[in-house]
Amino acid sequence: MAPILSIKDLRKSYEGGFEALKGVTLDIEQGEILALLGPNGAGKTTLISTVCGITTPTSGSVTVGGHDIQTDFRAARQMIGLVPQEIALEPFEKVWNTVRFSRGLFGYGADSARLEEILRKLSLWDKRRNAIKELSGGMKRRVLIAKALAHEPRVLFLDEPTAGVDVELRKDMWDIVAELKASGVTIILTTHYIEEAEAIADRVGVIDKGELLLVQDKDTLMAQMGKKQIEVMLNEPVDAIPDCLSAHNLTLNGAGDVLVYTYDTNADRTGITTLLNDVAQAGLVLRDVQTRQSSLEEIFVNLVSGEPA
Repeated sequence: MAPILSIKDLRKSYEGGFEALKGVTLDIEQGEILALLGPNGAGKTTLISTVCGITTPTSGSVTVGGHDIQTDFRAARQMIGLVPQEIALEPFEKVWNTVRFSRGLFGYGADSARLEEILRKLSLWDKRRNAIKELSGGMKRRVLIAKALAHEPRVLFLDEPTAGVDVELRKDMWDIVAELKASGVTIILTTHYIEEAEAIADRVGVIDKGELLLVQDKDTLMAQMGKKQIEVMLNEPVDAIPDCLSAHNLTLNGAGDVLVYTYDTNADRTGITTLLNDVAQAGLVLRDVQTRQSSLEEIFVNLVSGEPA
């Protein structure tokens, strides 16, 4: 099956020579969730704006459901929903009319039952007769989401959708994302809440300075690039790591009571058994042993800084 979104060598340059996108190539399958991570100014929003037809690419191609975003832009745009970062809504218009108008923009007829379903899911039904200016910031964000869903898109872009919103909306948002994924909707999100990407994404893309550094299955990325550590907590602190343990990859914490051992989970042997035996031979008494896995956030920081994971 062909990918629902196909981006080939996409470039965007501005007057003065600044390159916001440098040959981005990416295929996204129907029904998957891709989390796009990158620091401020990395090109995330430019990429989304270009795919959605807000920004014109300098070169390259993008198809959505087989429709080219430039030569067949109406059909391509009809398949896309966008929740932008910025809240830009008509302040004096009512919630119901705002969402209904968005559906009409894409040529869809009135469907009160569908709009009611969306507004209820987003806890906006009781606010449907309120003017936008009467809503809180979090409620306005919900209206943006409702507008994006009004024409039943097959590809949904969420550009920092939960930035600065309350915990309740964040939970509602991810519940809706799960339902949309189950119905076959493809979701591309940018987020600074990396724990959210780690929790819900199928694949993770990392973009920096207009270049896509990698796109990989989230679990594979964690397994290949994440480190695992074992923390050996000592009953009594030591001034330095004993010489007899120098063969192990150990560091000592500042208090001198925790030995940290880093190892590769994919290796044939982790060396943990030998380490613990050698610690006992050194006369050190263990208080506790804990393990920890590198988080996606640590992997992301290492990638954009160019340091090894």
